[in-house]
Formats: sequence, structure tokens, C-alpha cells
Amino acid sequence: MTDLQSVLEPYVLDATGTDIRGEAALLRERGPLVPVVLPGGIRAWAITTSDLLKSLFADERVSKDSYRHWPAFLAGEVPPDWTLITWVSVRNMFTAHGEDHTRLRKLVGPAFTARRVTALQPQIDRIVGELLDELAEHPSGSVVDLREQYAAQVPLRVITELMGVPDRLQPRLRVCVEEIFSTLPQRDPALTLTEMLELLTTLVALRRAQPGDDMTSLLINHRDEGDRLSEEELVHTLLLVITAGFETTVNLLDQAIYEVSTRPELRAQLHAGTVEWPRLVEETLRFAPPVANLPLRYAITDIDVDVAGQQIKAGDPIIAAIAAANRRRPGTTVDEFDPSRPSIEHLSFGYGPHYCLGAGLACLEATTALPALFTRFPHLTLAEPQDLETLNSFISIGHQQLPTHLTRIPTPVKAQ
Repeated sequence: MTDLQSVLEPYVLDATGTDIRGEAALLRERGPLVPVVLPGGIRAWAITTSDLLKSLFADERVSKDSYRHWPAFLAGEVPPDWTLITWVSVRNMFTAHGEDHTRLRKLVGPAFTARRVTALQPQIDRIVGELLDELAEHPSGSVVDLREQYAAQVPLRVITELMGVPDRLQPRLRVCVEEIFSTLPQRDPALTLTEMLELLTTLVALRRAQPGDDMTSLLINHRDEGDRLSEEELVHTLLLVITAGFETTVNLLDQAIYEVSTRPELRAQLHAGTVEWPRLVEETLRFAPPVANLPLRYAITDIDVDVAGQQIKAGDPIIAAIAAANRRRPGTTVDEFDPSRPSIEHLSFGYGPHYCLGAGLACLEATTALPALFTRFPHLTLAEPQDLETLNSFISIGHQQLPTHLTRIPTPVKAQ
């Protein structure tokens, strides 16, 4: 068995995120268990196959708790300004393990049941309608950035209404979220985390003083009624819900808009109903997962990986190479985007105990926002489809902008 320390020439993940799909293919070629280098020279294992990812996601010997199971973090070898510091230093259900994870998940889970998510449909319809009306106000032939003015605005308005975030906090919260997902951040990641926590502490104070029918008020009640939720866990849980509820859905909408806009035959199939919008969403999730590489997990004990002939040592960090695993499937067309075929399994929402609680909400937003957009603007075209810049991240798959020409359907003149 070979281990992380003895393997030579690990793959250095590209912090610029210029070619995530190409990088995923290179990782797949190297095998199911690949030594990689993260920003700051930190070594980890990248898991590139669906079977191995599912096995480790459900393995009790694998933890997400850096405070208990990452020796390098505990030894102070991970600096506070490390690029991925927010991903490993917060205390919420994303980084919890075992009983702590179960406890925290039970507090958040009721807000994301199928019944509660379905009940959000009128709210999402209203937000989508308002945004489409705003887009329609742009002069015919003008260029509109659909990532900024639609893909970002739908989940931003949904999650901030769900969480009871006042308008004045939203701009800075959004900047912090985008910096957290960047692996080439514009400023010290420690400053981003500090500002994010300060903003959320302000939110908690506001909702304590003026509680409402929102998730922040619900979590405050759990905290203040002594339901084993510390003040730190409360604020960090808000960070998780707002962060995950925004950026990932932005990227899902971004990628789906791109695929439909650049494939006339697919657009025709969607309008004819021969391809359904939920299938488009599922194929987008598989083909371009909103989170391409998910940090971090840690081996609690030595784990022999028979399929790779390697051993993950206790304390070794693990990154889930979801973009690679989603495309490692039997068949010759797995690297093609094809929502017309039978559904292919993906791990874009995770697997096992940490399966994403917001999966249903993200899909509801996408299956509402996408058909509404292409119904209102059936002939929209990307202004520069070949020259779109990607996000500066190996975590997120998305574009910095989606410059688009909108073509409206003329409003019928009513008979007098």
C-alpha cells in the first residue's frame, strides 16, 4: 500500500479554475484515489469515482470535523489566512461528525422538508416574475448579464427572504459568500470570514429584537430555549445555510442557461416537451456540478483502498472530486451533455449523512426559473458564448458573466 507522504508528484489543483472539466478528466486518468496539492501546499487525497466517494461519504471512519480529526489543523500548521479556512474552521453541520452532526441537522432539517419546500412555490413564482419584468424593461437589443441579473438574483432573493435577511445586509453578505467559494480570493480569507460572522451576528441581533416567520428566528428560538445550540453554532449554521443556498444555485442556473442558449436543438426539444425541464436540471447537475471539488474530509483511522492499492492514513485530508466522479460511468457518451437520455446518477448533492438538505429547494428554484426565462424570452442568445470567463475557483463551476441579448414576445393588442 502506498500513502500520501510517499507518493511523488501529486497533482496541483489549479486555483484559477480555468479548465475544471479538463482537470477532472486528468484526475480520472490518474485513478480513483489521487494525491493532490491544495493552496498553501497542503496535500490531500482527491476521490474521483462515484463508488469510492459513496463508500467514504458513508464511512464512519471518515470525518468532516477538523477540530477532532485533522492533526495539521490542530497543530497550527493551517494558517488563519489559508484560502479554504472558512470551509474547515466553522462549527456547523457541514463540519460536524457523529452525534454533533445528527444534533445540528435535526435543528435545520424541519425547514427543508418536502412539504415546506413545496410551500415556497408561490414565493419563488413571485420572485421569478418580478425579475422577468425587470429584464423586460431593458431596451430591445441591449446586452444583459443574465448571471448577475437573473441567475444570481433568484436564489439571493429566495434565501434572504427565507432567512429574514434585511436588504441592507445583503450586498456585503453576497460579497463574502463569493469570496468564500473563490480559490483565488481578492483579499485575506480571514478578513472575509470575520466580516461574514459580524454580518450574521448583526442579523441574529435584529431577529432577536424583531422575530419573524423566518429560519433565523426559528434557529434563535432553538438557541434561546436551550436546545443544545451554542451561540457560535447558531451563527455558523446561518453562514452555512446562506452560503450553500446562494452560490450553488447561482451556478446551477448559470450552467443550465448556458447549455440551453448554445444548443438550438435542445431548446426546441424543451419547448416541444420532448425533453422535460427537471431532466435538464438533473443533467446539468451531473455534467457541470455547482461544486466541482468539495473540501474537506479526514480519515479517522488508516483506511486501505483496495481499488487503488493505496492507503489513506489517519489524519489525511480528503477532497471530493465531484466533477470527476460524475463522469466516470460506463458508456461512450458520458462526457456529453444529453438531458434526453435516461437519468445518470450524480453526487452533486452529496451522499449519506451529509446529503444536502437544500437539494429540493435548489431543484424547485431551477425548475421554476428556467422554463419561465425561456418562455418569456424564447430567442435569447449569448452575446459572447466563446469568450466567457470562468470563476476563479476549483470549487465552483460557473461564469463570471453571461452577457445576453434578450428578444421579447410582442404583447398582443387587445381587440377594442
